[in-house]
Amino acid sequence: MSELLEITMIVSFGASWPLNVIKSYKARTTKGKSLAFLLLIFFGYVAGISSKLINPVYMAQFAEKWYVLFFYVLNFIMVGADILVYIRNKKLDKMNEK
Repeated sequence: MSELLEITMIVSFGASWPLNVIKSYKARTTKGKSLAFLLLIFFGYVAGISSKLINPVYMAQFAEKWYVLFFYVLNFIMVGADILVYIRNKKLDKMNEK
């Protein structure tokens, strides 16, 4: 049951990331975005993934509970994509200032 609640939290939190990445990409600016916030979330997912990988109880049951780690990794990738879009948009902001 705890895995189901954890997945619900991760899916709820991560549901907005694809939309956020698309919005950032279309906006072509970093205005209203915080790199510090994105990095904090990114490293939070690193910690969450690491906690799963070093947990011997979870790893012993990995064949049955792989889906928990899957959602962590999926959100990690989405936040990483948002960071890359932020970097692109930062370059566009600098070009637009000139």
